Amino acid sequence: MDSQKNENLLNLALDTAPVERERSLELNVGYDEREKAWEVIVKYHGSLQELAEWGILTEELIAGYAILTVPESEMGRLAEVEQIEYVEKPKRLFFSDLAGNTASCFAPGSRLYEGLSGKGVLVAVIDSGISYYNRDFRNADGTTRIRYLWDQVLNREFSEAQINEALMTGSRQAAQQLVPSIDTSGHGTAVAGIAAGNGGEGGPAYAGVARESELIIVRLGSPKENSFPRTTELMRALTYVVKKAVELAMPVAVNLSFGNTYGAHNGTSLLERFIDNVSEIGRSVICVGSGNEGASGGHVGGSLRIDRAEGYEVTNLVNGADGAVENSARKVEMTVGAYERGLNVQLWKEYADRYLVTVVSPSGERFQADTDRPGKQTYRLQQTQILFYNGEPAPYMTAQELYFDFLPEEGSRYLDRGVWTFEIRPLRIITGNYTFYLPSETVRSADTRFVRTTPDVTLTIPSTAVKVVTVGAYDPVYESYADFSGRGYLYQDQVNSRTSDTFVKPDIVAPGVGVLAPDRYGGHSPVTGTSFAAPFVTGAAAVMMQWGIVMGNDPYLYGEKVKAYLRKGAKPIRGVAEYPDARVGYGALCVEKSLPR
Repeated sequence: MDSQKNENLLNLALDTAPVERERSLELNVGYDEREKAWEVIVKYHGSLQELAEWGILTEELIAGYAILTVPESEMGRLAEVEQIEYVEKPKRLFFSDLAGNTASCFAPGSRLYEGLSGKGVLVAVIDSGISYYNRDFRNADGTTRIRYLWDQVLNREFSEAQINEALMTGSRQAAQQLVPSIDTSGHGTAVAGIAAGNGGEGGPAYAGVARESELIIVRLGSPKENSFPRTTELMRALTYVVKKAVELAMPVAVNLSFGNTYGAHNGTSLLERFIDNVSEIGRSVICVGSGNEGASGGHVGGSLRIDRAEGYEVTNLVNGADGAVENSARKVEMTVGAYERGLNVQLWKEYADRYLVTVVSPSGERFQADTDRPGKQTYRLQQTQILFYNGEPAPYMTAQELYFDFLPEEGSRYLDRGVWTFEIRPLRIITGNYTFYLPSETVRSADTRFVRTTPDVTLTIPSTAVKVVTVGAYDPVYESYADFSGRGYLYQDQVNSRTSDTFVKPDIVAPGVGVLAPDRYGGHSPVTGTSFAAPFVTGAAAVMMQWGIVMGNDPYLYGEKVKAYLRKGAKPIRGVAEYPDARVGYGALCVEKSLPR
């Protein structure tokens, strides 16, 4: 029987045969075939010492969170432990790239530029690593600005002294012999350069925002070669960073330029809540890119309503003895491209609403999911097997998830291509709201997408965490919103009616189109994506904390207070009349206006 302490996706994975999990994009994430063990994230209280007797490895993080490595045979018993409050499996993370300091009111010649450089503040970049040999990350005397570099791939920590010893060898190749940490993609190097590079060989014109800050770098690990980092690696990295900042007694601005699309997008997952807890340790600001799913075709949302013109009551409960409303079905069409090896679809809804959900294949075959029976169900249409999981609310979440995992039938390599249709028919409506999500565009073909898409509510997780600064992208040349940038909430009237601003996302936008950033070879190249908008705000947070904490103007200028100042100082974006806006939040980053005069 499924445990209510486990998230829906974990319950489905545990209830699915290994051969089927291997064909899924998500179900096997967190499972080690060689060790026959699961890596899971738990929220707990008290002590977990007794778990060692079961052969469970425990890695305690902070604030009552831990990562456990659990033998598959013990997964059923785990939920029975009283101290365990909730269990989630890891999710994959995808970097948010595609393919100006001046725009952000902070450039050479500006009023603030010479006095504020991030000195005395840490900038932490959790990403793909860094080309530490680049001049962008060195002091004037050639020594490194990196205090610590933790390479999760190598499972090694390198200190400032070790990096300086490597730099003294005089060549990049020789340095690699002593400190073999590399940035194979260049993504982390570009992000670090925008946030805190000093311009390197290009001089001040190429400098990042917090050009004299010290750095903590975490190269995210991946459990498998040529795979993606997971949320567990991120949680380890955040724990490491905040502990180092506290140890060094320095404020820290943390940059996260990645995310995924799995979840309710409302801040309730263990990862999102963990990040909110981390943000309250020490003096920190966490900045997260909103993702590049705005124009990817991976989301559809809407609201089912009863139409008075058709003779039905406009009430919360529909007419009819059996609650059926035949004329109000909604069709959501999805194209599946050629050579798609696997796909999953999330449907999130209010638990109080009841729908009939029918899935129709390209050839017209169909099944009606039993939404009155919780747990796993299995169907087959054409040569595609569909695992359906009918979820229930969790202790930390009121929303209900209906999860569809599309797998090639055994003996077939690909899903059936063509147009698949989800028909949603209401049985009982309270709000009628629904949202569909596909996996990140990184792991699906360009032809796999919803036919009629909804660009709103396309923020990636963890940019949906409440206490982070969520950063979207805009094009500074045209002063216009970048359409790929993840957007905020679909029901804008609901946001505007709230007395709290908690649910306004993104908070702000920054340059994210054609940004010049350091590459891994020591030069500079243009980059695009919210990955590269976020570090502008990370650097801005660092110089603001320098002004407030280091220079003594405001010792409490960190956390939510920095977010409030950034929002207040934001400048308008062309074509946006009312703020906050689902696309650009409070407007574009403007450091000069964000600091009190």
